[in-house]
Amino acid sequence: MIDGLDPVIHVPKRLAAMAVLANAPSVSFRFLKDHLKLTESDLSKQMSALEAAGYVSAAKDGHGRGSSTTYRITKAGQQAYETHCAVLRALIGAA
Repeated sequence: MIDGLDPVIHVPKRLAAMAVLANAPSVSFRFLKDHLKLTESDLSKQMSALEAAGYVSAAKDGHGRGSSTTYRITKAGQQAYETHCAVLRALIGAA
């Protein structure tokens, strides 16, 4: 039953980020940082892992201190998130 859990998404901070992204067209780095109560370096690390997996895309606007990054969940990310959640629900229901 646990075979369907995605090791990239399963990390609690990434799962929380995916939950936010699955319910919004796009989200800013600052919003995620504040909402998830993470440091900039921790959030950057978590989002880099999700981006490397192809689950989120990042768009940067500007350069230097005035720049901003916005994230969107990809189609593959949405599917992986939905599958992961379904497996979690099945595990909880089986308990």
